[in-house]
Amino acid sequence: MKREVKKYLYDIKTSIDSINEYLGEERNFLKYEENKIIRRAVEREIEIIGEATNNILKIEKEIVIENARKIVDTRNWVIHSYDSVDNSIVWGIVTIHLPKLLIEVNQLLD
Repeated sequence: MKREVKKYLYDIKTSIDSINEYLGEERNFLKYEENKIIRRAVEREIEIIGEATNNILKIEKEIVIENARKIVDTRNWVIHSYDSVDNSIVWGIVTIHLPKLLIEVNQLLD
């Protein structure tokens, strides 16, 4: 695996870890929805995850990341449709999909 790809995988891992840190152990959707700073921080980390995934796909096409295209599309949605980002969709991504992605990234890094 190219060094650059490892860097992007590490960026994804760091962004997921950051999201987990922002949300804390409690994981309360109502508190998330009420806190604009945390929402924006989470959205920024999702942008980083999508950009890093896109860069990986460009460099090493043989690396398999489940739902890679959806990850990139989500990044584009958050950036380009910032005024219509649905907090419940972001919450679903954070609570359902990111834990799976973190496992996948850790396996690729090992």
